[in-house]
Amino acid sequence: MATFGVLCGGGPAPGLNGVIGAAVMRAARRGCRTVGIYDGFKWLMEGDVSHARELQPSEAQLLHLEGGSIIHTSRANPTKQPETLERCVKALDELGVDHLLTIGGDDTAFSARKVAEAAGNRIKVAHVPKTIDNDLPLPSGVPTFGYETARELGASVVERIQQDCITTNRWFVLVLMGRKAGFLALGSGYSAGVPVTLIPEEFPAGPIRFDDVVRIIEGSIVKRMATEGREDGVAVVAEGLVERMPKEDLEALKDVPHDEHGHIRLADVPFGRVLKNALGDVFKSRGMKVALGEKDVGYELRCGRPLAWDREYTRDLGAGAVDLLLAGHSSILVARQPDGAIQPIQFEDLADPETGKTRVRYVDVEGDSFKTARALQTRIEPEDLEDAELVARLAEAANLSEDEVRKRYAPL
Repeated sequence: MATFGVLCGGGPAPGLNGVIGAAVMRAARRGCRTVGIYDGFKWLMEGDVSHARELQPSEAQLLHLEGGSIIHTSRANPTKQPETLERCVKALDELGVDHLLTIGGDDTAFSARKVAEAAGNRIKVAHVPKTIDNDLPLPSGVPTFGYETARELGASVVERIQQDCITTNRWFVLVLMGRKAGFLALGSGYSAGVPVTLIPEEFPAGPIRFDDVVRIIEGSIVKRMATEGREDGVAVVAEGLVERMPKEDLEALKDVPHDEHGHIRLADVPFGRVLKNALGDVFKSRGMKVALGEKDVGYELRCGRPLAWDREYTRDLGAGAVDLLLAGHSSILVARQPDGAIQPIQFEDLADPETGKTRVRYVDVEGDSFKTARALQTRIEPEDLEDAELVARLAEAANLSEDEVRKRYAPL
């Protein structure tokens, strides 16, 4: 009897239980058993097999309706040392696992690839891509599971904050998750119709300067006052901007801890508060009173009950992963194509040739979707600064001279 091991790595995403439940049911109907491994690679790295149990089809039938993960998740990284990988493989052997199904993002995909290499042909490994960031290299137009549910929930939060701002005549800075790519921030902000959304991809290569981010949001506030007579609005900002900022630009980065994969713990960076305070200082220096607020939106989105779209999607992926492994595939990422077909992608085809790690998918800022989203925002554009009448109105709204307006906003 074949034995499947299933584990989750990285942060939660809506639909984890859908993959687990479908895999358990499909494996059972093909005469196999499934062992749920708790807390990702955490205990396997220590050679500990006590944090695992057999999962039964009876408990999996309606699992796809629930958020979270019944086997939990962690960011434990088994790739740091060769002996850690060896302990993982030995622990899997002890559990009788000959097929391993991992569910996670780019770091978990990399860990799964290394476990597959360390195990040789003894254990077949498949990875189901999960991240609300939508930044794994799937076929064009195919999101990672959990993204659509997170985007819907994110847009809902943004809408409510936006209505609060309209009611109270103030601006809010909302920071949304997205370590490398801005899909979630853009999708939530665009869906809600906010005046300005900032993502890392729209900036040129190299460092992103904190002052530039402040000036873009400030310009949106000023232009909205000048052209619409409104003192309210929401600026949605992707947290990934922080990773590209020089440390000297952001005092808050100095003592921020890193996770097991070496990433800054962005949840510990009070980016929204820092932006809000900087904007407040700018307007205060001009004798202006602009009511400002801030909120980080992230944990609210990760364990919500998945939408019907993600329920169907994750069940396809879980059952498809079992079928691919039993067909003899290994060292693969399980992907659903635009036509609905479940197909394997070899791990080596996902790797960045320079780093060896899983490639990241970014928002295509040259595509029509981004260009439309950008065109519908309220920002000070280069052509605005050539319009003498508009410059005069911007100057009045910003409490600056016309020359100061052109100088301050021209670089944007």
